Amino acid sequence: MSEGIYWLASYPKSGNTWLRTFISNLLSDADKPVEINHLIGDHAADRHWLDDVLGLSSADLSDDELQQLRPAVYQWGERLPRYVKIHDAYDYCADGSPLIGRYGTVGAVYLVRNPLDVVPSMANHFGYDLERAVAIALDSESVLNRNPKCYRPQTRQWLSCWSGHARSWLEQTDVPVHVMRYEDMLDKPLRAFTAAARFLSLPHDPQTVAKALCFSDFEVLAEQEQRGGFQERYSDRPFFNKGKSGYGRSMLSPQQIQRILQAHAPMMERFGYLDSGAF
Repeated sequence: MSEGIYWLASYPKSGNTWLRTFISNLLSDADKPVEINHLIGDHAADRHWLDDVLGLSSADLSDDELQQLRPAVYQWGERLPRYVKIHDAYDYCADGSPLIGRYGTVGAVYLVRNPLDVVPSMANHFGYDLERAVAIALDSESVLNRNPKCYRPQTRQWLSCWSGHARSWLEQTDVPVHVMRYEDMLDKPLRAFTAAARFLSLPHDPQTVAKALCFSDFEVLAEQEQRGGFQERYSDRPFFNKGKSGYGRSMLSPQQIQRILQAHAPMMERFGYLDSGAF
């Protein structure tokens, strides 16, 4: 088995937590679901991990200083986790170099979801109104956790816009990428998750995958959150909100839909979101 990181990369609210839940249950192979607060997979922007590897407190560094050090953290061979969640765009660094690179990396699963569904899901997650969420998805300079006056558990993460984020991961040539559509995770789960498990060098026989899928069902995750909370929840709204596709069209105004289409139609078409029945 190759050593190094498998990146679980996505624009926010595109199925990353679902994939991590599936991987956790696949590796656990237990007789009950893994608890959502004990999922496998570090977060690339987690300050605790960065502090541990760097041997200093990131609270003493500016965002720009920490940004320059992050690529070295992800190449620290003996300290690398196996699976890492990342929301950053691939070409993050100010000098145009990638945040991650070939060294220390095995590959990346890139999860993508129709932006018409991402926007309302993101609004719910962050506690924003729909108009602010639309603006974020259209903003090529969009950044998560940019607040120099407030210490956050995660450091700054550059997203770009929805199209720019996808383009950054799919058009780089350093890291092998397996694309996973959220819609296929819903409609063709056995096929979609088996392909991802195979790419990630995980067990991928039908019985094992089916069991992990059962333990990763949306209703199971929502029940766990209701019972014990979820440490990754950002606002007072449920993290596991709908888990569906196609509902965004009924929540967005015609003007908001048109703005998203105008900005992202080429990338949406690339993923089949403008095909008959997809919009």
